[in-house]
Amino acid sequence: MWQSIARARMFDLAQPMRTGMPQSPNHPPFRMTLERRHGDRVRPDGGSAANELIVTGGHVGTHVDALAHVSQEGLLYGGRPASSVMSHEGFSDLGIDAFAPYAGRCVLLDVAAVHGVDTLPAGYEITVGDLERAAEGLEVGEGDAVLIGTGWSRLWEDRDVFVGLRDGVPGPGEAAGRWLAERRPRVVGGESIAFEHIAAGRGHATLPVHRILLVDSGINIVETMRLAELLDAGIREFLLVLNPLPIAGATGAPVRPLAFAEAS
Repeated sequence: MWQSIARARMFDLAQPMRTGMPQSPNHPPFRMTLERRHGDRVRPDGGSAANELIVTGGHVGTHVDALAHVSQEGLLYGGRPASSVMSHEGFSDLGIDAFAPYAGRCVLLDVAAVHGVDTLPAGYEITVGDLERAAEGLEVGEGDAVLIGTGWSRLWEDRDVFVGLRDGVPGPGEAAGRWLAERRPRVVGGESIAFEHIAAGRGHATLPVHRILLVDSGINIVETMRLAELLDAGIREFLLVLNPLPIAGATGAPVRPLAFAEAS
């Protein structure tokens, strides 16, 4: 087994985190600054250390949504009243610290390739037909991880386009969300800041796929993934390692997903 892993090609699926990076306007921004620079304090032996202060929301950069992130009519997954597990210290249950690290099979449904493009158009709604075409020849098994390729991570450096406030963002519509939930994956993910179809000018007014996955089905979501390299390599099935920061009571946390695929 170890020899197989050593021969595998590894892909880092996390976007770099830096001040000013694209993010949802619904969440506190990421900020990092050097609190102490080299030379601010010098030890008697001439040594010096630098360190930083980091301020961030749990849903900034590549991150995992906890089941506590979304409620419907005041209820969380399993019909639990959000008020029964929520306090100023966070959530006593269903927070991101309840997410068991995932290391297992992952399938990548490249919807952009289905349409013969590198990147889907802004505001494009991914349909059930798109997912079925992208899944041809692949078995999507219960407990697998399922990622949707849109090519949107190629636009990471263009903040306004990536966020999509004006023109929207490609993503699964409500019917596609139900298609995914019916296959009972352990986790799903994609390249945009919201795993949803965001129409032009609509913003995050409604997020039905989040409700279907998090509230109705208990399926965690990974957002803002960097999938372009996997898509370019044509890799559709691989080992995914997913282990978000276990921040007690948080509704989400940063993660650095790693994909291991057979070396070509």
